[in-house]
Amino acid sequence: MELRPEEISALIKNRIKHYEEKIEENDVGVVIKVGDGIALLHGLTDAMSGELLEFENDVFGMVLNLEEDHVGCVLLGSDREIKEGDSVKRTGRIVEVPVGDGMLGRVVNSLGIAIDGGPAIVSDKMRPIERVAPGVMTRQSVNQPVQTGLKIIDSMIPIGRGQRELIIGDRQTGKTAIAIDTILNQKDQNMICIYVAIGQKASTVAQIVEKLRQHDAMKYTVIVSATASELAPLQYIAPYAGCAIGEEWLEQGKDVLIVYDDLSKHAVAYRTMSLLLRRPPGREAYPGDVFYLHSRLLERACKLNKENGGGSLTALPIIETQAGDISAYIPTNVISITDGQLFLQTELFNAGVRPAVDSGLSVSRVGSAAQTKAMKQVASSLKLELAQYRELLAFAQFGSDLDANTKSVIDHGSRLTELLKQSQYTPLDLAHEVLSLFTAKYKFIKDIPVEGIREFERILLSDFDVEYPEIITEINEKKIISPELEAKIKTAMASITDRFIKMSVK
Repeated sequence: MELRPEEISALIKNRIKHYEEKIEENDVGVVIKVGDGIALLHGLTDAMSGELLEFENDVFGMVLNLEEDHVGCVLLGSDREIKEGDSVKRTGRIVEVPVGDGMLGRVVNSLGIAIDGGPAIVSDKMRPIERVAPGVMTRQSVNQPVQTGLKIIDSMIPIGRGQRELIIGDRQTGKTAIAIDTILNQKDQNMICIYVAIGQKASTVAQIVEKLRQHDAMKYTVIVSATASELAPLQYIAPYAGCAIGEEWLEQGKDVLIVYDDLSKHAVAYRTMSLLLRRPPGREAYPGDVFYLHSRLLERACKLNKENGGGSLTALPIIETQAGDISAYIPTNVISITDGQLFLQTELFNAGVRPAVDSGLSVSRVGSAAQTKAMKQVASSLKLELAQYRELLAFAQFGSDLDANTKSVIDHGSRLTELLKQSQYTPLDLAHEVLSLFTAKYKFIKDIPVEGIREFERILLSDFDVEYPEIITEINEKKIISPELEAKIKTAMASITDRFIKMSVK
């Protein structure tokens, strides 16, 4: 076979031409389809998953699908200006957000850009929103409490620094209220807080910001907002962005609390994008990797060991159930990832028991390891007493004659339930919680009518503040009730209780 020079020349020219095209293809692509916040792109053969892409007209996108013949990306802005045939460039960067102390007190969007009307955030450091969770060898067991300031939680379902505690219940049962009260209670507790609003109404987020400002909590809080009016991709990246902001402080050895409100809407936003990108749906129309969606986010919450700075990132994800069904797809997914759940019941909420936490279905898998000794001393029998009360109360509805023992359990349980009620935005410090529960443990509330319990508690705590400030200080500082302190508390409490009963009789 004879090769002719002109054929060799044409072949070489053709190879060179295609080689130049290939170089161009790696970094610049072409839009082949756009719509519904999704763009399919030809070229970009070296694109990375999660990479930021730049379109014409200053619109950005994020790579999600890497197919054989095209790249699927979601748009982080309006698709009105983008049309087929437009060029798109790689940036070489994974989607990232600014981090650092400049974020404190600010309301930002999913990309870390300030949306509170204040000056632009100046940060010399950026972090990618996605990263692998810290490994087992860099962690240590949870051993310090996150004081929520809510008696029912701190006493029976304690949350530890580095734990993941799910808040789950139907809509309008007070899930966000628990999270906001917990943030308010972190004042002077050396805890930085991040609140991520996913798919909430803009007016709701504005109210939360205003409430945090009123209580002087914004100085240690960051709000990451992706409201219901924003694009699904921005709602999708919001919790990862919030987590990346928190991890900067985690690695500095600080304690961080992050609230994801709520992951049900996050899963819906992800499903919207996935179905548009033609990812195959599975059970209940969710993509097969929806478990991975939340597991890779929540696994980033941890308590690091001393060699790695000793910081902690505590996660409070919120999930909304339909008609109390915690066995649905997304609730069971998140329950299996977290270290316990606070289950809020509509019946309790409507009956005026607030926070509407069901002490039977709620659990903390870290348990008393995340409690102070003082709290353990006064709360050890609470869960059992409430369980006995609920069981006997159901039984007592069918019978009229009750023996003295059953009547005593029901009377004590009804007073205990009343004592554990707490208004919104009134978290208590450790000493006040301990003193309040002390009245139940040693039956100081026995002779007080049920309807007078809340007033009695208010007067009791107020009198302790004024007359026995040294007791309050000792509990808050030493976090343990010594035999001498116990005797002092009993004497003081007996005096205040007698005074209250005499006042009530008059």
